[in-house]
Amino acid sequence: MTFQQFEEYSLWLGIGALILFMVFIVWNLAKDSKAGRFGTFILFLALGLGLLGFIIKTVLVEVLGIG
Repeated sequence: MTFQQFEEYSLWLGIGALILFMVFIVWNLAKDSKAGRFGTFILFLALGLGLLGFIIKTVLVEVLGIG
């Protein structure tokens, strides 16, 4: 395994861990604030749109070869 491969795998693992941690934070926030079903849905929708934007950006960068 080259150093470049290690960096790429570490980046994806780190980003995945941060995403899971953000999901836990939002879930804990919804639970502690007693947001209910609709409030929890809105919180996760906002987080999901952010993640979707990150995924779209990553796909576009790979497809267009930018960066």
